[in-house]
Amino acid sequence: MKNIQSKLVYVPIVLAGSAYIVAGASKLMGIPGLHASFALMGLPVWFGYFIGACEVTGGIGLFNRKFSALAAMCLLVIMAGAIFFHMYFEVAAHAIPAVILSMLLLVIIKVRRVDAI
Repeated sequence: MKNIQSKLVYVPIVLAGSAYIVAGASKLMGIPGLHASFALMGLPVWFGYFIGACEVTGGIGLFNRKFSALAAMCLLVIMAGAIFFHMYFEVAAHAIPAVILSMLLLVIIKVRRVDAI
């Protein structure tokens, strides 16, 4: 049973890590639809690239045992901004993926806090 539990730890890490790496890489590639939200909030163009770089770095950090809790905490800050954006600038239902990713990050923090630096 303990072997199964130790393997289940990787489910939220793989799900969240993959999502952040793909989303961040998409922002770094300059896909216009992903940068439109930053312009809507009046943020400069470079901020979208900065968030993309943070997402890729955080997504990679989730896969490192010592850094996964820290990476998850940093990504939670980005998710707070994403939830804020969707609640105030779009339909609130669009915030659901950000909320789900935030819950995965909270699970990662809880599981990996013992191994954190």
